[in-house]
Amino acid sequence: MSGVTIKGRKLYRIPAQGKVKGVCAGIADYLEIPVRLVRVIVVLSMFFGLFMFTTIVYFVLAFVLDEMPESYTHDGEKAPTAHELLNQLSAELNGGERSLREMERYVTSETFSVRSRFRQL
Repeated sequence: MSGVTIKGRKLYRIPAQGKVKGVCAGIADYLEIPVRLVRVIVVLSMFFGLFMFTTIVYFVLAFVLDEMPESYTHDGEKAPTAHELLNQLSAELNGGERSLREMERYVTSETFSVRSRFRQL
């Protein structure tokens, strides 16, 4: 089975964040609203005469929807792997090290000492 796709986004269930099968957590993530709000709406719908309908829809969604993959993002792209993140971090650190070396080279140069002496005058 596959997740429900509407407007290019997929609706998944998120068991790790859910209480029962993660349907409310998946709906909340899809709609970008708090999970607690979705749960309150579900409970209120059960109390106000929609008990059977809400229960049936909930369990149908629990079996129709797939679990959200670990690496899923809202853009539908895969999240970067640990190796890719480490490579990106390494590149940023190398860039920072280069900037630090250039700054150190300037501070220890004659130009810096001459300019600082002129400022003191």
